[in-house]
Amino acid sequence: MIPSLTLCLLVGVLSACGVYLFLSRSLVRILFGMLLMGNAINLLFMVSSGEPGRAPITRLYQASEMSDPLPQAMVLTAIVISLAMSAFVMALAHRSWQLSHTDLVQADTESARISRRAEANTYTDEVFSEASTDDGEGDEDDDAEDDTRTHRDQEQGGVA
Repeated sequence: MIPSLTLCLLVGVLSACGVYLFLSRSLVRILFGMLLMGNAINLLFMVSSGEPGRAPITRLYQASEMSDPLPQAMVLTAIVISLAMSAFVMALAHRSWQLSHTDLVQADTESARISRRAEANTYTDEVFSEASTDDGEGDEDDDAEDDTRTHRDQEQGGVA
């Protein structure tokens, strides 16, 4: 089976436009990009599934004459998932509009700070040493808990 060149070009154009819109900062554009990419992937499933055939549910035809039902089921599942994701992104855009009267995604200052430090390579050697722990939080709490346990053991006459 040779797929239609028109449908393959349509998949390429839809996915390119979807990626362009998805990389935008506007939630509405992100929604449209997500929908275009979802439709492009669904069309790609249908193009790559093979030649169209007869309905796969009836037993009136030979197996070679029937179409494959798996790509159709995957496309139906993808449609339901894209509907749920569209509703979620619309809710995000609506809430963003209520709070700030804009649908632009705000820059994450903490992520920008981490990126700047990584680009400048300002991490010290002790960050990468084997003696350091992954979680810097909680060390003081663990020491205080050990001190409390030791003090309680000493009051009860036990050996710490």
